[in-house]
Amino acid sequence: MWKNRFFIATEADILEGRASDVYFSRNMDLVRNDKGERMVAEITLSSSEGWVNFTGLEEIINLLEGKDIHMWAIPEGSIVSPRDSQGRPIPFIVLEGNYSDIMVYETSILGFICQSTGISTEATKVYMECYPKTFMSFGIRRMHPGISPMIDRAAYIGGAAGVSGILGGEAIGKDAVGTMPHSVAILMGEEKAWKYIHDHFTAGSRTLLIDTFGDEKIKAIEAAEMFPDIDFIRLDTHSSRRGNFAAIIREVRWELDIRGHQNIKIMVSGGIRREQIKELKDAGAESFGIGTSIASGKTQDFAMDIVQVGEIPLAKKGKYSGKKDVLKCEVCGTTTIVRYGETRKCHERNMESILVKYIENGTVLKREKIDEIRGRSIKSAQKMMSLD
Repeated sequence: MWKNRFFIATEADILEGRASDVYFSRNMDLVRNDKGERMVAEITLSSSEGWVNFTGLEEIINLLEGKDIHMWAIPEGSIVSPRDSQGRPIPFIVLEGNYSDIMVYETSILGFICQSTGISTEATKVYMECYPKTFMSFGIRRMHPGISPMIDRAAYIGGAAGVSGILGGEAIGKDAVGTMPHSVAILMGEEKAWKYIHDHFTAGSRTLLIDTFGDEKIKAIEAAEMFPDIDFIRLDTHSSRRGNFAAIIREVRWELDIRGHQNIKIMVSGGIRREQIKELKDAGAESFGIGTSIASGKTQDFAMDIVQVGEIPLAKKGKYSGKKDVLKCEVCGTTTIVRYGETRKCHERNMESILVKYIENGTVLKREKIDEIRGRSIKSAQKMMSLD
């Protein structure tokens, strides 16, 4: 019988393997009693399109720590094509151990990376559209609160300059960011709310929401005249009043500029999709609050498959047998999968493995700080933009 108040798995449920599909546990005794339990499994992405920003690995490390397992993986924050240069699926994670130690966690392992990678991938696409302007992750209110730290963490790695969630801020070791809600303007009155933000918030991030009641142009002028040293005004115009949002931004920008308020920047939010960003940026928006479109980023269809039993390469049809490595040429970027232990040359240089060993016999060998992961993500995104 379900006893929790909220419909969410606890840490204990996940660590005990209860957040799993039942068919694994129902067949576990059969496998345990057979001599062929030692195996190698790999996780690949079913889709062959485009690229992903791979995230969610840290939770897998925490889950498998202490288990009799070896694990290799592509580092988090890596922007990777799901296929090598010859069109073959690359393993993002390779696991070696007993079936009973790995497969009881397959559902959770896939869940950790499928959703997180979808969010970080969409966040990176938003980052590339916004650049060199910034965006904040405002999307946790559109998803179950139990996963809000994961959403914010993935968005931050993907390129968000900040996250709105209190728990998300704790997860990434940063202060959560926010402006002011319409409710404060309704309860206190706009001018009193503006004064509170101006007087109590940190310079550099003080943002006045100016469209609760009145016309955006008139209210922007009022706010700027009252608080000329404010950092941002925020437009969150309701969709029923929005019309041509880019035209509103241009008009507000003009009215601020001709009155000497070039220092006040415009932030926009409210159901903004990636496809709209360039137009709004060109119109004068300098910061974006992006919510639902990132938090609901397309879930990536990772799959885990046995590829080797004992020392024998063996996989179901449609999958490539054998334990593998993923090699990359640092000169041209070519990637190729090879049998584990094989080497290849490209441009007269040895290709380097992009798989890192994170766990050996249950001992965690490597952990990365969030800003190291995000730095890898940003560096890769900027390299991609320079090639376009």
